[in-house]
Amino acid sequence: MDRGALLYEGKAKQVYASSEPNRVILHFKDDATAFNGVKMASIGDKGRINTAMTMHLFDRLAAAGIRHHVVRQLGPTDLLCERVEIIGVEVVVRNRVAGSFAKRYGIEEGRVLPEPLVEFFVKSDSLDDPLVTEDAAVMLGLASRWELAYLRHAGLEINDHLIRFWGEHNIDLIDFKVEFGRHEGRIVLADEITADGARLWERGTGRKLDKDVFRRDLADLGDTYRDLYQRVFGKALG
Repeated sequence: MDRGALLYEGKAKQVYASSEPNRVILHFKDDATAFNGVKMASIGDKGRINTAMTMHLFDRLAAAGIRHHVVRQLGPTDLLCERVEIIGVEVVVRNRVAGSFAKRYGIEEGRVLPEPLVEFFVKSDSLDDPLVTEDAAVMLGLASRWELAYLRHAGLEINDHLIRFWGEHNIDLIDFKVEFGRHEGRIVLADEITADGARLWERGTGRKLDKDVFRRDLADLGDTYRDLYQRVFGKALG
């Protein structure tokens, strides 16, 4: 299926019209960004790896009863997806202290939280995705209280499945971000699940296997993602 008109372009993906009504093509780019686009680079194979990872994880979550917007994979970097109305709240689930949470509260990274923590952020590049309370999210018209309750529940359910999945590969899930959309009266998982939007630490060593290696200049991001691909799929990227 050929891509139609470009409908939207983000930092790491593009959304195109498709030949099927009410469906779009989600294209994963090789671009890597950090600090809201201040740091940028093109990373070979990144688009292919993130496409494969999203498809694999969404399939696994679908088998557990979690609805998502992906219809099928079209090619190495393209997914056919239902056209959804993206909810303007990003959902972050944290299992350990890291990143902005550590900086915000002055806590050392790596501390295990007593229970998974769900946080909401406004989906806005221009505002640098600020933290938002549930009351504020409702007043801003981003989501209803029922929707926020569902996002919290779904985020925790996804967290349970992803902890088990990454544990099978000797990796600890530190935190992750997901987005949701409205589709035919339901809320469905949307966008992607990749190491771009998660923190993944090798169990026992703490080695970073996510985009933090790019943010912090810890290692080559392409090599890190290819290693992660091989761990998940049991073979090198062809």
